[in-house]
Amino acid sequence: MIIDCHGHYTTAPQQLTEWRQKQLDTFQKTGEYLPPEINVTDDEIRASLENNQLQIQEKRGVDFTLFSPRASAMAHHHGDARISADWSRLCNDMIYRAVSLFPTRIAGVCQLPQSPGVDPASCIDELTRCVEELGFVGCNLNPDPSDGHWSGLPITDKSWYPLYEKMAELDVPAMIHVSGSCNPNFHTTGAHYINGDTTAFMQLIQGDLFKDFPNLRLIIPHGGGAAPYHWGRYRGLAQNLNRPPLDELLMNNVFFDTCVYHQPGIDLLLDVIPAKNILFASEIVGAVKGIDPTTGFDYDDTKRYLDAVSHLDEKTRQQIMGGNALTVYPRLRAHLEKYAVAEGKHH
Repeated sequence: MIIDCHGHYTTAPQQLTEWRQKQLDTFQKTGEYLPPEINVTDDEIRASLENNQLQIQEKRGVDFTLFSPRASAMAHHHGDARISADWSRLCNDMIYRAVSLFPTRIAGVCQLPQSPGVDPASCIDELTRCVEELGFVGCNLNPDPSDGHWSGLPITDKSWYPLYEKMAELDVPAMIHVSGSCNPNFHTTGAHYINGDTTAFMQLIQGDLFKDFPNLRLIIPHGGGAAPYHWGRYRGLAQNLNRPPLDELLMNNVFFDTCVYHQPGIDLLLDVIPAKNILFASEIVGAVKGIDPTTGFDYDDTKRYLDAVSHLDEKTRQQIMGGNALTVYPRLRAHLEKYAVAEGKHH
């Protein structure tokens, strides 16, 4: 079964964006809060997916996607903690409705109601609601709620621990995913995303998070940012900092996706990172749209790049394309069983 671990609802009905703008305008002008409710029909949700993600997924031969709210729109720097909480709840409810309509094609991954300077424990209630009540299988965690200013503490700081304790209790992983950048120095998808991935990886080298949470699982998207390309640097830094070797320190808990949009990048990822730590992903419809003129195919058709890697044996290929996702997201297996989705399915 081919499972894309990184999908966002980038094509949600326009009412969601309109509500968000009204929420922020109202709060800025009056200090009041809008109830997190919008009028969207099931048919509108169906159309937003059938004509976009699901159609592309089918065309490319992808069976299933882990689906979360639009990452760049989380925008945790806006407003206060309640603004983030209401926005997260509304976005997660939209994911729940989408999953309810297409449970054999997508499973939910939730947005957390983070806010700059606010205790990460404030996210626990929404995480619990999404997992226990809505059936979500994971969450997205923003290592920089200030959205480009990095005003908070590293993700290894003990202030994050109550959230990790709940994740461990629920047995759900987090994808470490920043949101939109409000710092003009950092383009959102071209700089801030890759900065976030790389920064989080270095923080994990410096900290002892997995000594304290040996079963915690974190996915670093976009191919791990700069980490695989500079693997020697990070191995050397760990050594210079008197940290354990990376294999021992991180590689039982940290995973990388395949949102790398050219063949040499995928080749390098597979050469450097063990297969057990790689999860197939393409992030459609996501950061990079359009046709690569050198290949004639979409930049984000990452399955095509993996199909072109001839040295992978079938067991390893299946591990990357779906098996690892079932291990890293154990609640996904229960979702597939609930909706009678055959795990052996593949295109």
